Amino acid sequence: MAGLALEGPNPDVDMLDGINGLAKDAPHWVNKAMEYIGEYGIIAGLAVLCLIAWWSARRRPGAPSAVAGLVWAPLAAGIALLANIPIRAFVERPRPFKDHAGLEVLIPGKSDFSFVSDHATLTMAVGVGLFIAHRKYGLIGILLALAEGFCRVYMGVHYPTDVVGGFALGTAVALLLAPLAQALLVPLTTAIGRSPLAWLVRATGVEAADGAVAGGRAGQGAEGSRVVATGAAMPGGHKERDKDLAA
Repeated sequence: MAGLALEGPNPDVDMLDGINGLAKDAPHWVNKAMEYIGEYGIIAGLAVLCLIAWWSARRRPGAPSAVAGLVWAPLAAGIALLANIPIRAFVERPRPFKDHAGLEVLIPGKSDFSFVSDHATLTMAVGVGLFIAHRKYGLIGILLALAEGFCRVYMGVHYPTDVVGGFALGTAVALLLAPLAQALLVPLTTAIGRSPLAWLVRATGVEAADGAVAGGRAGQGAEGSRVVATGAAMPGGHKERDKDLAA
């Protein structure tokens, strides 16, 4: 396939010109910051967000299941990127700067095809995967993915439809394969929780605290049993106590 048609009025190109036009008027340091953020920064931020979510999930009830959901987020991103390989080869859409002169290209030299955006695919898959496991962290992840999409167009390396296609692909993989992923990952994380690597899926401190509470309850139960047993062994206990009070 030779690529998506670009002749005639094209809202995709108009949006590209409008967003990339911001880069033409921006100071050099702003463009350098956008280049770093759009190429590496947001992906690094999502990695940190996944680590924070994992650290929090280890302290939740049903930690192995929660951790399994978080493991799915990066796995979904990897599967989505693999799925994009044949899509790119089929569409064969050139990068926008190859067909449109005058763009402010912040990262020149990219020679691969444009549709769909790998960065948009990866970040949205992680964001949606996080959302399935934890709403708050997932919303942050999805916002970061949207920012990534804007950066790719701003940098002049993707059309808006490349980004939208990446968002759709990442979302589809993360949502549609989530039930199968959970069915496979939950037994795995549960088994890890019973192994010497249990700290990966369950916080040790929380586990000890739970054990202390359980031990306290067991101790209270045992003490109650001793009181009952003592009372049963001394049927005249109440009478003796009454005599002492009367004296």
